[in-house]
Amino acid sequence: MVKSVLLVALGGGIGSVCRYLLQVGVSRIAPLSFPTGTLAVNIIGCFAIGLLYGLTARLPAFNIQWRLFLITGICGGFTTFSSFSYEGVSLIAERNFLYFFMYLGCSVILGLLATWIGILLIK
Repeated sequence: MVKSVLLVALGGGIGSVCRYLLQVGVSRIAPLSFPTGTLAVNIIGCFAIGLLYGLTARLPAFNIQWRLFLITGICGGFTTFSSFSYEGVSLIAERNFLYFFMYLGCSVILGLLATWIGILLIK
């Protein structure tokens, strides 16, 4: 159990740092009130989870420890649906309904599509 917790913690730290760096980078490139950094992280994270899910289903080398480190740890630390929720509520509070619905639709639809494409690429 301790080993599993350490694998998730190490992966989560790596994923969180990667999330931060990508969000900062995207925000510098596209400084909009639209949360493009979080949207990019969510779509990339969904795609990565799809790829890793496909790999773990096909390759026996991806045992439970690898899944804990890569999927639960790195991808779990990287994806930002808590930020998604906060930013969505903030857009509503700012009465920026157009951006809210754009953000909601893009996050859900593109996230599901990216996960599906990731799985298909591995099959």
